[in-house]
Parts: sequence; C-alpha cells; structure tokens
Amino acid sequence: MPEPGEGLPRESRDYEIRVKGRVGGSHRLAFEGLSITVKPVETVLHGEDLDQAALYGILERIQALGFELVEVRRLPPAPGTPPEPA
Repeated sequence: MPEPGEGLPRESRDYEIRVKGRVGGSHRLAFEGLSITVKPVETVLHGEDLDQAALYGILERIQALGFELVEVRRLPPAPGTPPEPA
C-alpha cells in the first residue's frame, strides 16, 4: 500500500522574488535559505525547490518587515529536469 503523499505530483518550484530597496544584514536572517542579490534599487531573493507554503511564508515575512513587493516569478525548470506529471 502506498504511503500518504506517494505518487502525488511534485509541486515545488524555483522562484525569484524582487523587493524594492536593499535587504540589509539585520534582515537577511529572515530570509535564511534563500540566495540574496542586492542591486542598486532592489533586492532579488531566489528560492530553490519551494512549495506553496514556503512561498507564502516568505511573502508574509516581506510584508511583516515592511518591504515593498515588486515581483514574484516562478522560474522555468532547469534543462534536463524531468517534467511534472499532469
């Protein structure tokens, strides 16, 4: 008998999240596990293999810290990644 959750489609994806302004050192701990790239007018957070619950948690932290959300993009699968079941 399959275990609960076995055979379900994989729902995790890579995301790029852009916020206005610079995420400084004191706020970086709030985004642990994400890569952070600071650009002149915005900060880009990149999360790999995030499910929807993790994505919503990150968005809640952005709001709680008072950052302005600019964009959330789901990135396409990397070349060679098997397609998700329909």
